[in-house]
Amino acid sequence: MPKHILQLIGSTPVVELTKLGIPEGVRIFAKLEFLNPGGSIKDRMVFHILRDAESRGKLKPGSVIVENTSGNTGAAIAMFAATFGYHAILTMPDKVSKEKQNALKAMGAEIIVCPTSVPPESENHYVSVARRIHAETPDSFMLNQYDNPLNAEAHYLTTGPEIFKVFGKTISAFVASGSTGGTICGVGRFLKEKIPDISVVLLDPIGSIYHHYFHHGLVDTDLIRPYYVEGVGEDHLAKCMNFNVLTDVIQFDDQSAFQTCQKLARKEGLFCGGSSGANVWGCLELAKTIPKPAVIVTVLPDSGTKYLSKIYDDEWLAYHGFATQDVSEI
Repeated sequence: MPKHILQLIGSTPVVELTKLGIPEGVRIFAKLEFLNPGGSIKDRMVFHILRDAESRGKLKPGSVIVENTSGNTGAAIAMFAATFGYHAILTMPDKVSKEKQNALKAMGAEIIVCPTSVPPESENHYVSVARRIHAETPDSFMLNQYDNPLNAEAHYLTTGPEIFKVFGKTISAFVASGSTGGTICGVGRFLKEKIPDISVVLLDPIGSIYHHYFHHGLVDTDLIRPYYVEGVGEDHLAKCMNFNVLTDVIQFDDQSAFQTCQKLARKEGLFCGGSSGANVWGCLELAKTIPKPAVIVTVLPDSGTKYLSKIYDDEWLAYHGFATQDVSEI
């Protein structure tokens, strides 16, 4: 019997998607990472990094955990802090849903909301604010999830092996969106070692820098613009994003991600967040061109319960210019 909730992290189930018009000869499977106890795939990385910090004496009784987050990493940190008696200070962009913000507060975390629209070099950027708080706070520890190699290692040691245990060498492609790069690169590296010819495809929102950097080798700041899907893409290069692991980077837009969320809920009974919609959209796009027969695997990082006031709210969608679909059209 588990001694605490964090021992339930990982070993999430996998389901096949069958009702989304998938081409003949292609099978698409999704690993349900929203069933982790903290509600997202970020539980894995946070647990791995913080346990390591404890073992090295970087986290001690009374320590403060500081991190920048789009919400899911923060939820995992808040859960860890509540379980083991630490204090958490979390910075986040103002586009993060109220559901996520309130969940962090409920678990005792202190949150600092920063403007989304500022450039990455701004002192008001949520990453800069977290680093400043860490520097000014005695006995604090910062995960530094964007640049910490333990982020990808968590998925190399857990998520990747779990996927391989289910499918073996039958996987044709692993598809996922990313921000830090921890999931796509950790899983991708493990699977490539087992299946050298597997495709590892990153999905990147329009407004992020990764797509252009992968295809042209340059960061074009003129391409940076706001987008609404949370927890994916980035306005700066994360050191965890190992482009050598990637086979391709495909762009998606908010509308595609959100409409796919609606389809997942109404056709597959899977109530997921925007990054899950993006991931499944990417699988469906790849399914059109991938040599058949093929097996495509992705992850569903978090639940739709965190976005009830946004992507599952018709008024919010209409206000931000997103078309809503009639149930009969899905």
